[in-house]
Amino acid sequence: MSPATVTAPVRSGRAKAKQRPGGVMLRFVATRVVGLVVTLFIASLVVFGALYAAPGSPLTYLTHGRTMSPEAVASIKAEYHLDDPVWQQYLRWLGGVVHGDFGTSIIYNQPVASLVGSRAFATTLLILMAAAIVLVLGLAIGTLAGLRPGWLSRSAMAGATAVMAVPTFVGAVVLIIVFAVDLEWFPVFGAGRAGLDEVHHMVLPSIALAFASVAFVARLAQTAIRQELSADHVQTAISRGLPRGAVVRRHVMRNAAMPVLTVAGLTIAGLIAGSVVVEQVFQLGGLGQFLVSSVQQKDFPVVQAICLMYVAAFIVLNTLIDIAYTLLDPRVSIGKKDS
Repeated sequence: MSPATVTAPVRSGRAKAKQRPGGVMLRFVATRVVGLVVTLFIASLVVFGALYAAPGSPLTYLTHGRTMSPEAVASIKAEYHLDDPVWQQYLRWLGGVVHGDFGTSIIYNQPVASLVGSRAFATTLLILMAAAIVLVLGLAIGTLAGLRPGWLSRSAMAGATAVMAVPTFVGAVVLIIVFAVDLEWFPVFGAGRAGLDEVHHMVLPSIALAFASVAFVARLAQTAIRQELSADHVQTAISRGLPRGAVVRRHVMRNAAMPVLTVAGLTIAGLIAGSVVVEQVFQLGGLGQFLVSSVQQKDFPVVQAICLMYVAAFIVLNTLIDIAYTLLDPRVSIGKKDS
């Protein structure tokens, strides 16, 4: 038997082994994407069905309880297809949503997509600034408390724990009184003009939104780092005389970062819901404040659109975090199958 006939199967086996993780990963990502689509479909059913589960009929919302002529009522029913079966109304609404058409606002008589689009930037900027605060401060405090136990780290964690217990709207009011009214460093309310002025207006709202999440991420980072420091492989590395800084960078921080970043991502996704309260307190004119006013005015096309956008953003973020977590460490989700 020639050497070529011996080595050929080995190379083929190695190549197959190298290709296998990629195929498994693609199947994993495809499964998550299919799950994302199914979840979004179920969310759309819930959001649309909430209109019919609420007390009263859609016609009552459209007429605001006013007495109208039969011709006017028939015109409204024809415009909103209220005489059609519910499943036909749902399919018509879903088809419009897929093409970016969320219907027409009852109050403003304008396309919902344009009304929502003009308010989306304020909400997006608020969540991004709050997310940056959560990651920077939360990881910094947690890392300090985990690596350097002492009075400073204990004080930082105690302060973070106290802040975590403060409700968002209470923290927002305190920030307004101290930094906007007394010190006059920041504006009291409003989103400001485009550019740096808008960022300036978002400082206090983003801090108020990030309060509880900073403390949560800090405590999680502290716990993860201390668990890694007490692990056997880390203690062995330190006992062999390896520099502590190298051990911390290569083993402690890398292993501790996985669960911390995953939970931090889920926490940031949760900021979407918390933004409703902050926008209302600071009168930012974003999607959260628009949602509250639309609920009060029973403008259900707007309510459906914003609720669906919030749910979709949360689901998409969770899916991206799940995929990113598995890409960073394939053993987590596909390791059992692959082994």
